[in-house]
Amino acid sequence: MKEKFMLAVKGFILGIANIIPGVSGGTLAITLGIYEELINTISHIFSNLKKSLSFIIPIGIGAVISVLAMSKLINYSLGKFPIPTTLFFIGLIVGGLPLIYKKVSNQKMQLSHMMAFLITFSFIIILTFLKSGIGAVDLTNLNLGIIFLLFIVGIISAATMVIPGISGSFVLMLLGFYKPILETISNITNFELLTHNLLVLLPFGLGIIIGIILIAKLIEYLLKKHEVITYYAILGFIISSVISLFVGLFEHNFNIPQLLVGTLLFIVGNIVGYKLGDE
Repeated sequence: MKEKFMLAVKGFILGIANIIPGVSGGTLAITLGIYEELINTISHIFSNLKKSLSFIIPIGIGAVISVLAMSKLINYSLGKFPIPTTLFFIGLIVGGLPLIYKKVSNQKMQLSHMMAFLITFSFIIILTFLKSGIGAVDLTNLNLGIIFLLFIVGIISAATMVIPGISGSFVLMLLGFYKPILETISNITNFELLTHNLLVLLPFGLGIIIGIILIAKLIEYLLKKHEVITYYAILGFIISSVISLFVGLFEHNFNIPQLLVGTLLFIVGNIVGYKLGDE
């Protein structure tokens, strides 16, 4: 029971991570110590369905609850207290770095390892300085074209959820889908808009499910055949995503109370990330 509860807690954190722009669910899955098992479980979900579901369902329940319950709160926190909110999640990510470093610490670094690190590191840094040229997509009047596009965007989002360091919400912002989809999730309990909301969320959700399964198989292959180089690439994603989050903080007005609370939350996040990664 304790194990299932901890999986639900980790799923809850993953759900929040996928709401916040710049925070990668894949990164936190690694720092929380469930990434490899999650990838393997998703890749072979039908070969041992009972075991797979016993692992995925608690995580899924935690993630769904957090998205439904926390989307409005996260929007409010990011709007009113962006620095403490972001620093808490930076702390979570940094707290899990020792766990990831253990994966490669006993291997001598080779040129291929450094190249993998630099490529993924540079990719996220470049993304950090990209500004969306696309405004928020209007989902008021749905048609088959937009519904199909939501399915494709779901697949893209799935890739960013599975690949560490790439923020799904940030990519959704670049594509112009972040705000309308988050608003749809926030209004899911508005039964007057139920049909419209389902027409938005069902194709998007289906795309996410299919995308996660496909990308998980690719990641599983890379971890089995090229584990060390894959983890160096993952480290590049994660370290650059931390830098990206810090860069984003300078878009906000700093004040002493937010910095003090943010520093405290960074330390708390660091401890939580380290402890949960060890569970």
